[in-house]
Amino acid sequence: KWGMGACLAGDMGLGKTIQALALLQYKKENQQLNAPVLLVCPTSVVTNWEKEARRFTPGLSTLVHQGPSRLRGEDFIQKANKTNLVFTSYAVVRMDADLLKQVHWQGIILDEAQNIKNPSAKQTQAIRQLPSVFRVALTGTPVENRLSELWSIMQFLNPGYLTTRESFRRNFAIPIERFGD
Repeated sequence: KWGMGACLAGDMGLGKTIQALALLQYKKENQQLNAPVLLVCPTSVVTNWEKEARRFTPGLSTLVHQGPSRLRGEDFIQKANKTNLVFTSYAVVRMDADLLKQVHWQGIILDEAQNIKNPSAKQTQAIRQLPSVFRVALTGTPVENRLSELWSIMQFLNPGYLTTRESFRRNFAIPIERFGD
């Protein structure tokens, strides 16, 4: 509603997947799902997301964009634009960034969002460049080692909200991590 991204952080098994699917189902039922949503997750859970979507939100049309036989070029763009929810992996986003940028995504949802904890990584940079109306990060571990990981996730969700990387490091990360302040 306010153009802010959301981070849903919680332990495994608390229903982050179902909550994300319920959000999309709600938007569809209320004629608010006007473009595709891209869901990015680790390769190992792409098929699980598709299975959960079929089970809990069968009214959402889905497309899996993964593997060597995945659609490319205009074929992908046309199919994605006729689909509610496109599933892909972090690795494919990195490889297909130029193609994915050609779709105007209504939303981008990152599962296991700690995969973008390194703001300098190519997959993090590729994901940040994708156009979307809203962004959601799902994670059980928004901070694994350093506060800079949280900054990276928030930079995806709400660019600039936690100031620049260096300013965040100087004003928050160093005082907290080094001095407990």
